[in-house]
Amino acid sequence: MASPSSPAPQPDRAALLKAFDEARTGVRGLVESGVSSVPELFVHPDPYASAPLAPPGVSIPVVDLSLPAPLAAATAAEAARTWGFFHLVNHHQALGVPEDYPDRALAAVRAFNELPAAERSAYYGRAMAGGVSYFSNIDLFRTTAASWRDTVQIGFGPQRPDPARIPAICRDEVLEWDAHATAVGRSLLGLLSEGLGLGPTRLEEVSCLEGKVMVCHYYPVCPEPDRTMGIVPHSDPGVLTVLAQDGVGGLQVKQTDDDGESYWVDVEPVPGALVINVGDLLQIMSNDKYKSVDHRVIMNTREEARVSIAIFFNPGKRGDTVFYGPLPELVSSDNPPKYRDFTMSEFLGAFFKRDLASKALVDHFKL
Repeated sequence: MASPSSPAPQPDRAALLKAFDEARTGVRGLVESGVSSVPELFVHPDPYASAPLAPPGVSIPVVDLSLPAPLAAATAAEAARTWGFFHLVNHHQALGVPEDYPDRALAAVRAFNELPAAERSAYYGRAMAGGVSYFSNIDLFRTTAASWRDTVQIGFGPQRPDPARIPAICRDEVLEWDAHATAVGRSLLGLLSEGLGLGPTRLEEVSCLEGKVMVCHYYPVCPEPDRTMGIVPHSDPGVLTVLAQDGVGGLQVKQTDDDGESYWVDVEPVPGALVINVGDLLQIMSNDKYKSVDHRVIMNTREEARVSIAIFFNPGKRGDTVFYGPLPELVSSDNPPKYRDFTMSEFLGAFFKRDLASKALVDHFKL
């Protein structure tokens, strides 16, 4: 009687990751290939069990730029202190942002991600050649489970990108949105600076508007949305994030109440609104007056991909003699610094050594 044959050896995780990345078509490529289940590389064990959902009716605050400047500053500061997140409305009127932005940029990013695989793959790569890259999961080779998204990343500062490296199908629109979002960032840094009791230009003076990275995320339709995630819970490392999202939804923010109970709050898409959040650097620079909070993107059950564009504002002055930490005006004998000073190279080095879900970044600089 013949002995049963041994099962064929299964490729290890490293080999599977390498094969996925070398296919150069991202998660969208998996969907195009007709997968009917989430590949093991993307499976998150019980991904939505970390905290319950908020009761109905709970939502992030709203900051209205049509309000008088002192009131808008007070509202933004309160939202940054208590939530770390808020919707921004009436920026079109207050700052002259065209009514068709950011929608045109979102549509253009969708169009790029829905090009034929052979056209997209020509742009795929993790190196920021000319300040531009297209890839799936920035922490693909560091995380224990990949997330269901692809990304076009563009560095807009301190050095400008080579426009020719940006896919032609979305080039004009993302360049245009960068200009308008920078005006939004400047206005918000002024409001939040005033909310700290400082002059309106204080955060801009320490170059917080000069280091910019745009990430254009595409979350393909998922065959098993309860088995994976769009983005794992994390906080943003930079100073401030300006997020444009389409109408699909999926963003959630973690809120902790006065009793220490945590829950996830849906950030429902609001027509004409942007989503703003505090990053780790602003929490440090404000000496914990503002807070950077966890957020995530859950997979939606709709038969439509989700698109978002986030712009991260960071200090542009980098050098080994330029240090960041709590702003000196916010520190006193009654309110000593909670963090040590550091260079941006040390800060970014700590960020890129960890997986996205790690909570060690702010703690790494605590005194």
